[in-house]
Amino acid sequence: MLYLKSADISQSEVTPKSLYLNRRNFLAGMPAAFLGARELLSPAERAKAATGLGNLVKSPLSTSEKTSSFKDVTTYNNFYEFGTSKEQPAQLAKNFKTTPWVVLVEGEAAKPRKFSMEEILKLSPLEERIYRHRCVEGWSIVVPWVGYSLSALLKQVEPTSKAKFVSFESYYDLKQMPEARHAGIHLPYVEGLRLDEAMHPLALLCVGMYGESLPPQDGAPVRLVVPWKYGFKSIKSLVKIKLVSSQPPSTWNITNAHEYGFYSNVNPQVDHPRWTQASERRLGEVRRRPTLMFNGYADQVAQLYAGMDLKRNF
Repeated sequence: MLYLKSADISQSEVTPKSLYLNRRNFLAGMPAAFLGARELLSPAERAKAATGLGNLVKSPLSTSEKTSSFKDVTTYNNFYEFGTSKEQPAQLAKNFKTTPWVVLVEGEAAKPRKFSMEEILKLSPLEERIYRHRCVEGWSIVVPWVGYSLSALLKQVEPTSKAKFVSFESYYDLKQMPEARHAGIHLPYVEGLRLDEAMHPLALLCVGMYGESLPPQDGAPVRLVVPWKYGFKSIKSLVKIKLVSSQPPSTWNITNAHEYGFYSNVNPQVDHPRWTQASERRLGEVRRRPTLMFNGYADQVAQLYAGMDLKRNF
């Protein structure tokens, strides 16, 4: 917790005790109303109220699109360890323990090591990056994520010449995640990227959103965000990263390789067998909009796939 000297705070910034107590009692008794009240705060006000994230750098990699509502993003989630319906994770992840937390980085690296969350938070300046986020089911969001390029972490362990891919693994504990028994997928959740994808500046090691630390249902305390790929590639609650020489397994590809390829780039020309990918619906909107190639990040990432058959390598 951060403590400030009284000299650091002007009298005009001090909340009257009576107002603080009334607000605290209201929020304690009305968790649903709390989410609604948060919508009245601007992103700047949320960032000012945040603890532990410090001053955030505004990233030039951000989109200028309107961000999705905090309520939509935190109450409509895919996180099968906490339930298979979109509403379950927000309810069932409330007591998820995220401290202490360690991320192991190993494999084809000259300096494999463990990183505590304190080390991760201090490794590189935290940026606010407003990214589009597209899910394979056909819905999308725009989120002000907080973090920095994954490459900053990977460079710390010095990948060797044998490293061609990066595998990722989520936290898994049936004591905290009893609904995982009914997930119907291989757990712990695993994902993978080619090394050049993982080192791309857009690949984000994410520790927060809307100026605050990540909520449990959105992948606390640290996750991946790969904005040009479908959402399931952006693995949540990371505990292990491994540099490997060959293509690693990924959970949805293990579950159904016919429907979920390893690359999973957003591509309006390649439909999922059960959903069209040509259009999408932004949460909070009724109308559908055309899906953009690589989710709108083609200028930045298309060169990664030059010469590849993107229908075969989906």
